[in-house]
Amino acid sequence: MSLPHALTGLGAIAGDYDILLCDVWGVIHNGRESWPEACEALARFNREGGHVILISNSPRPAPGVVHQMDALGVPRESWKAVVTSGDATRAELARRAPGPAWLIGPDRDAPLYDGLGLTIAAGAADAAFISVTGPYDDEVETPEDYRERLTEAAARDLEMICANPDRVVQRGDRLIYCAGSLAELYESLGGRVTMAGKPFAPIYDLALKEAADRLGGPVNRARVLCIGDGVITDVLGADKQALDCLFIAQGIHGDAARGENGKLDPERAATLLHAETTYARYAMLDLAW
Repeated sequence: MSLPHALTGLGAIAGDYDILLCDVWGVIHNGRESWPEACEALARFNREGGHVILISNSPRPAPGVVHQMDALGVPRESWKAVVTSGDATRAELARRAPGPAWLIGPDRDAPLYDGLGLTIAAGAADAAFISVTGPYDDEVETPEDYRERLTEAAARDLEMICANPDRVVQRGDRLIYCAGSLAELYESLGGRVTMAGKPFAPIYDLALKEAADRLGGPVNRARVLCIGDGVITDVLGADKQALDCLFIAQGIHGDAARGENGKLDPERAATLLHAETTYARYAMLDLAW
């Protein structure tokens, strides 16, 4: 089992990269507060000539994520562009318009559908496909609340477009179910699922195009570093793209990679990664310079 290199700070390797494709939730904020050290590390990378592109599995297009980060106090100097799963998913939805689509998710995710010309179905019975951005109420609902309705949809062979592959996300000190957990349940029921966010290619295609625009020319993939805390999204996505990865081990995984001395234990981090057949070149508990 290959161990990631334990870093004390991003500064130790920053000179090796031109582009950071950095996750948002779990790396620079937890949905309730932003983390100044992480934000400053990204800002410093930008100041020293690099380009930080935030790459989020949020089901909302980029402006919604920017609004949330502003509200949480994430400095705009910490990033140069934002690409979301919502941005990548809009192309999938547009290809299936006008539907009708059965929409599962909270009202705050409505911007995902703006201008796509979708007809809205009341449920599985009159839908051509399903689009899910998360539970209707992620404060109280679990995937099991959807089993009966999704069983009906799977029996009708409806395709599910999942706008957020994350299964859970940290909100404050709690883990909240995301759209990926509903997609996982749907697949277990025999349903078909399509996803464009991490770890799938479409979101990386968008992010690397943004990187090329920032560089004013072709991207040297050897000088691109992915940063994230999700093993099955951030790390697996980097692996699929053959890009280097810095695993932020303390995000959704809590203290699982922390050693007895309070520092990162590379063997424990490797165990988390190996469980999902992934590998990260580097690991830290929290992002800092």
